[in-house]
Amino acid sequence: MKVSIPKGMRDFSPEVMAKRNYIFDTVRKSFQLYGFEQIETPAMENRETLTGKYGDEGDSLIFNILKRGDKFASAILASRNLENNIRKPFGVGDKKDNKLDSDLTKLILEGLADGALRYDLTVPFARYVVQHQNEIAFPFKRYQIQPVWRADRPQKGRYREFYQCDADIIGSDSLLNEVELVKLFDEVLSNLGLKDFSIKLNNRKILSGIAEVIGRPEMIIPITVAIDKLEKIGLEKVNEELTQRGLVEEELEKIQPLFKIEGSNHEKLNQLSSFLADSEIGLKGIEETRFILNTVHSLGLKNADLEVDVTLARGLDYYTGAIFEVVSNEVKIGSICGGGRYADLTGIFGLPNMSGVGISFGADRIYDVMEELKLFPESANASTQVLFINFGEKEAAYCLGVLQKLRAEGIRTELYPDAAKMKKQMKYANDKQIPFVVMVGEDEMSSGQLSLKNMESGEQSKITVAELVSSFNL
Repeated sequence: MKVSIPKGMRDFSPEVMAKRNYIFDTVRKSFQLYGFEQIETPAMENRETLTGKYGDEGDSLIFNILKRGDKFASAILASRNLENNIRKPFGVGDKKDNKLDSDLTKLILEGLADGALRYDLTVPFARYVVQHQNEIAFPFKRYQIQPVWRADRPQKGRYREFYQCDADIIGSDSLLNEVELVKLFDEVLSNLGLKDFSIKLNNRKILSGIAEVIGRPEMIIPITVAIDKLEKIGLEKVNEELTQRGLVEEELEKIQPLFKIEGSNHEKLNQLSSFLADSEIGLKGIEETRFILNTVHSLGLKNADLEVDVTLARGLDYYTGAIFEVVSNEVKIGSICGGGRYADLTGIFGLPNMSGVGISFGADRIYDVMEELKLFPESANASTQVLFINFGEKEAAYCLGVLQKLRAEGIRTELYPDAAKMKKQMKYANDKQIPFVVMVGEDEMSSGQLSLKNMESGEQSKITVAELVSSFNL
């Protein structure tokens, strides 16, 4: 059998995990500093909880979980009957019919699958809020650091299993929440060492206004899905997709000025104000964006460049207000963070009028950026700091007492478990990149002076336990 893992999935070595944990710990510290509390939700949700929340493209990327045992066997029989009952009465038979095939696939899948892996952390969070509403103090500020799964095509920076670090505030309409989240983007990424990154800002009300101005308000979702691909596929392809989605030439002409808006943030908003002069919802979006810009500007940012991007759409259907995306200007890898305002995500689960706003840090892409820019500090390596050589039973017993003292002081230590040849134990230290090795024989036990070897320089010296502790605590 060829040993492998599924495409888009990864194993993580101890070295990589140490760096990943450095990211998680940095993010978690800032989340807590801003008053967010941690929750966790299960990897598997009921399928109906997730489907219909992300649009057709998002739904197609959900990993469905099939029913088990007798339920699955019954579902297979039911799906065959369903296909026969739908195809034959309409004379379709076995002929190819893309629309019918697509509808049949959805119906059959509904019968075969009753669970699904998390697509993101936001929809499960909305379900959590509804289910635990009587236990929550609103506005509720929560954070989650957990993996999500998407049946996407694997490529650089895009995986089928990846971690998200989410912070959401639900139960408040205040735009001060958006301001706080912009500051949180800046805080976390600056603390991780990033110096040149942009926080892109737009508002779905502005996009709704654009759809209204061109006379197709019902097309807001298809228009935003197409516009969201501008950077990836280019203007020509976006226009082709808009045509395929039903826009006629006259409507396409009306939308073109949107792609040519430039200048400072306020200049962009002034141009948008003219474009959206007849759209109340569009002007409301501009007003909200101005407030966020002005308030953040008054507070200042460490390293981030806050930039209005009128083509930023973010494809998720549930956004209704401000939307965010963060990109590194040093490493071309796509967005590393994102988020936005949603007006009534909990309403679909029976708790209406519960506005929220949230952001997500893409830990995997942030890792790739930091790795390329060599931003991980040496302290991110959580490997052993001191290895004790094992010379035999008596010496090992003595070393265990010393290990206990060092560990009590927070020094990462280990004793080689076997009294193997010195060469083998030293190779172990080199392979694990352990910086110091301690050797304790008869002389060392008698004198209380440990023999310490610096594995990088090769220098060897005598040192007491107290002196060893002090050298690590400097």
